[in-house]
Amino acid sequence: MWPLAAPLLPPLNHPESDITMSVLTLISHPLCPFVQRAAIVLLEKGVAFDRINVDLSAKPDWFLALSPTGKVPVLQVRQPNAADAMLFESVVICEYINETQGGAPMYPVDALPRAQHRAWIEFATQTFADGWQFLHARDSSTADTKRAAFRERLGKLESAISEGPFFAGAGFGMVDAIYAPLFRYFGIINATVAHQIFDDFPRISDWRTALEARPSVRNAVVEGYADLFLTHLRQQGALIADM
Repeated sequence: MWPLAAPLLPPLNHPESDITMSVLTLISHPLCPFVQRAAIVLLEKGVAFDRINVDLSAKPDWFLALSPTGKVPVLQVRQPNAADAMLFESVVICEYINETQGGAPMYPVDALPRAQHRAWIEFATQTFADGWQFLHARDSSTADTKRAAFRERLGKLESAISEGPFFAGAGFGMVDAIYAPLFRYFGIINATVAHQIFDDFPRISDWRTALEARPSVRNAVVEGYADLFLTHLRQQGALIADM
């Protein structure tokens, strides 16, 4: 999915491991937006964690043994009197971190708004897919079709956003962590192309600005992330890479 090579480190129980023995280790790839979700939540909670990058174009055996899906992220949880536990799927990992770590809760306390937030998190699945397909379109016809599909979903999201600065108001929550990696892409590509996507969506535009300024969002990616992503787009033959 992200063919760029990443530094490869062994897992915690590997005899060659030289990373610190934190309770939580995030198994990662530098370009994966779903890893970024987990990293954002960990940073919001102020949790110490280790991070191991794997090359998804040549997945090592130890990684395949840990990840049932063969995908990142995987969160490795050290347990004092039991084998390390492995969690997969980004939203599951984010909710586990929210439920087990200190700091401000990232969901509303009341059941109804909490369920509504989870519904918009589910809505993010296809929204990510439409945005990703637009970014990777190799011809104008496909780009136009995918842009329209993406904007249709953004229009529905626009109506659900509060007056900001974040999804539900002043507090940064789980919905913010889930969507932030998607919006990050559009701060990297050509500004005119991004403007065409978010034109007529003032609340999303303000939300994007607030997310971009959030320290946890900024620090969830590796140094040089923008260049890595643009290189990835060029390698994939994406139309917008050279705009």
